[in-house]
Amino acid sequence: MNAATLTAVVLSLFSAVAYAAAAVAQERLASRNADAGIRRLLATGAWWGSVLLNAGGALLHVVALKYGPLTVVQPLGALTLVAAVPLGARVAGRRVSAVEWRGTALTLLGLAAILVTASGPAPDDILSLPEAMAVAGTTMILIGILARRGARPGLRHASASGIASGVASALTQTVTVAATNSSGPVLSWQVIGVALLVAAFAAGGLILSQTAYRGGLGGPLALVTLANPVAAAVIGLTLLGERLQGGASGLLLALVGAGLAGWGVVTLSRATPDPVPVSVPASPERVVIPSSAAASASASVLDDEEHPVASVLALEAHSAPVEPSLMPRQPSEPGHLTSL
Repeated sequence: MNAATLTAVVLSLFSAVAYAAAAVAQERLASRNADAGIRRLLATGAWWGSVLLNAGGALLHVVALKYGPLTVVQPLGALTLVAAVPLGARVAGRRVSAVEWRGTALTLLGLAAILVTASGPAPDDILSLPEAMAVAGTTMILIGILARRGARPGLRHASASGIASGVASALTQTVTVAATNSSGPVLSWQVIGVALLVAAFAAGGLILSQTAYRGGLGGPLALVTLANPVAAAVIGLTLLGERLQGGASGLLLALVGAGLAGWGVVTLSRATPDPVPVSVPASPERVVIPSSAAASASASVLDDEEHPVASVLALEAHSAPVEPSLMPRQPSEPGHLTSL
């Protein structure tokens, strides 16, 4: 591994950690302020901290694209999930589960295999403006097909989001290399045109990911993470002259590494920590729900399985004792008054 590729790897590692820290901060902020509006978030220092972390991660990613090929930098984006696992566990006050450790190990092993075969010199080829327009047009058609109405919209929107983000990164490399090339002007028509395409695809990828996550996080998150480097690698290998080392054996090793990394990413995205048991102190008095109210409460719980008190409300009818009468029982024999 040469110095340029090593620099790109180190920058990508720091970028992944920044993105992971931002994701954990945003998740914690969202859980604590579920009903907060945009004005309240703008007045929160933690929210601006997550924005700065995201901006720092994006800046490090752009600089990494200056020194490393797309086939190296983009797969390292999967390290965001790897870094988020211990950070999220630390913030939540729990231990990393065995499933999370297994997903982390598979992802790191797969990325190591990809780095062995994809290591190359610093990028010097860039997309011409016609090539960039052709890539943009093809990507827009593909996104339009994936984002159409139909079955499993979350997974299709996630694939479209990953492709849009991968193309945006490939175009970003063209802007970075062209703008830092001393032989030409910094703000040429090529740089400006491709930069506009980068902004459009980055915004589109963000909107598509938000749409994809409406139906859940696990599967869509895995597809976004996997489709991103695949799209960028296709552009790098076909248009930017990037090559895999080792010939046919190197290609086989890269495919095996991609499979292992994909397996690890899917494992991490589906891993759910064990719920922390909450001990409720015993009370001599019990609040009893009448049978009709208990039935309606159980029905509402079944409709919303993620309700935090579902286990408390889903009580069986025979588990509650007979409710004591609020008025004293009248004697069965007539002619006697009830003593006060």
